[in-house]
Amino acid sequence: MTGITFFSLFTQLPAYVPITILMAVLSMILAIFIGGFLTSLQLSPVAPFRGFAHLYISLFRGMPTLVQLFIIFYGLPQIFPALRGLSAFAAVVFGLGFKQASYLAEIFRAAVNSVDKGQIEAGQSLNISRSKLFLNVVLPQATINALPATGNTFVSLVKETSLAFTLGLTELFGDGKMIAGESFKYFETYLAVGIIYWILIVVYTWLQHLLENALQKPYRRTANVINRSKEPVSENRPEASLETH
Repeated sequence: MTGITFFSLFTQLPAYVPITILMAVLSMILAIFIGGFLTSLQLSPVAPFRGFAHLYISLFRGMPTLVQLFIIFYGLPQIFPALRGLSAFAAVVFGLGFKQASYLAEIFRAAVNSVDKGQIEAGQSLNISRSKLFLNVVLPQATINALPATGNTFVSLVKETSLAFTLGLTELFGDGKMIAGESFKYFETYLAVGIIYWILIVVYTWLQHLLENALQKPYRRTANVINRSKEPVSENRPEASLETH
């Protein structure tokens, strides 16, 4: 490891980028499903359901991520022997997924509440079922409204995958830590790790921007049509001459 240079690190560290991305994507998928379920509980008229959702959100938002990972990987197998074979990878995915679901639940709830209630009332006056109203009216608009904040949550999730090394799982940060310990080039190694994380976030932000533009196109067309319909119609027809020849 003595021959390592700053630039050579960019040929070694990317080998663990796939596992970092895989952990982040799987955790995000789990968080979306749990967050959506919690949102439905928060919007439920049943008080115990709302109470459970609020308790879950408060608990997982208030507890440090590293503590949650240690509870899942080291604590739960002591209580439930069936979990003794739980891998570090699975523990990280579940731990990060449960954690981020508490944030996504609030994001989804705010996105649903941001949809104009007049549209829902108009649909109900036409005897459209609640399920169709939600799927065709509320969900598309709520998705667009929630996308920026959801993207920020995924960005945080990608960086939190670095905690997987505390459970013995080697990923991008874990590989950098081992290289730095063997070569004693801490500054160069951790700087390279940080730059790679930064590149991942930049690429994801660009992809998210493309997705936002694609989802907003139908609504932009509708807005343009509405704006044009509101413009006064000017008649440029020449006035008929009243003169007789």
